[in-house]
Amino acid sequence: MKDNLTLLVVGEGGREFAIAKKLKQSPHVANVYCAPGNVGMLTAGVTPVNIAEMDLNGLLQFAVEHHVDWTFVGPENVLCAGIVDKFQAAGQKIIGPNKRAAQLEGSKDYALRFMNKYHIPTAKHETFTDVDSAIKGLDDFDYPVVLKENGLAGGKGVSIVPDKDTAVDTLHEMFAGPQTAVVLEECLIGPEYSMFCVIADGQYRILPMAQDHKRAYDGDKGPNTGGMGSYCPLPQLSQEDRQSMIKEIVEPTVKGLVDGGYHYHGILYIGLMMTADGPKVIEYNVRFGDPETQVILPRLATDFAELMQAVVDDQPMPEIKENDKAILGVVLAAKGYPTHPAYYPSLGKFPDADGITIDYANVTGRLDDLYGAGGRLAMIIAEADDLKTAKQRVYDYLGQLHEPDCFYRHDIGAKAGV
Repeated sequence: MKDNLTLLVVGEGGREFAIAKKLKQSPHVANVYCAPGNVGMLTAGVTPVNIAEMDLNGLLQFAVEHHVDWTFVGPENVLCAGIVDKFQAAGQKIIGPNKRAAQLEGSKDYALRFMNKYHIPTAKHETFTDVDSAIKGLDDFDYPVVLKENGLAGGKGVSIVPDKDTAVDTLHEMFAGPQTAVVLEECLIGPEYSMFCVIADGQYRILPMAQDHKRAYDGDKGPNTGGMGSYCPLPQLSQEDRQSMIKEIVEPTVKGLVDGGYHYHGILYIGLMMTADGPKVIEYNVRFGDPETQVILPRLATDFAELMQAVVDDQPMPEIKENDKAILGVVLAAKGYPTHPAYYPSLGKFPDADGITIDYANVTGRLDDLYGAGGRLAMIIAEADDLKTAKQRVYDYLGQLHEPDCFYRHDIGAKAGV
């Protein structure tokens, strides 16, 4: 592959920080821009660009004018808006699924119909387009029952409700918003895992696996969030279970994408639950997850830029190699997240510490005088020889911070026995 690449990453959060940082570490890459990015990316040698992630015309113009070799798209809303179709029509190389394929995340109902068509195991489900029929549909499910907003919800449109009264109230709330459909699903039981596949039409590679922590508070309490922390690898996941996930879910999914003519080029996240009946899909995402990306990519020993170059050029992908490090990260979020996060709390400057890296997300200001600008502000990450040591390093660091307007979970990694 050629050297001195100039790349563009679209997005602004911690996921995009991790992607841009990993690309910048490749010896083949000279420049990485991130639009709009955040000020913290300067610490990784990445250049933020003041173009909104949904300004597709502005992004395309920038890519052309700055001779960008290829663009990597982080957020789902941009993919669902058709940025890939727009760039490809203009002759620009870009990594991500097109608008049609992005419906696998943009519509829960679309994804479930895809799974049904290609015989991919998932939960019992029904989709409803009005509140009255959805309430009647509750009679077909046991409790707890899972209620999902059909469209994009930033990882927060899922409710697990314990009884009918709560379900009815929740359905009224969901249909009172912009959602036009709601999916009812049986509540699957078992450990949950995050599997990320790199796909180039019929080719696929599986990246290091991680486990996310979705609930806001310790002990998996509180509302669903975009994710409060993650770790990699997964010592509790047996090789046998991993292989069953590949055989029963990954392979038929990739075959379905080929048979359906999706021409999928990019990342596919498969949220899995290992139930007593085997692995089942909870959801598809058509991009990297946040905060899993921040622990997966440091574990990846394969040159990430080489891997993505093969995807964008439809060439054979290199094999996935992992280093032997354990990585654990904890999200620092603004108080009130995810429902009413405090805006612009003063964060000051994060102190340096051996063995600690910080992937910045919703921050603004200067590196020596930062302010929070949203829900999840940064992720504190440690690499070590084992997860227990990595976890200790992260929490020792967090314990020394004085951030009264922020909070974090104290139990990230507990399901791995650390």
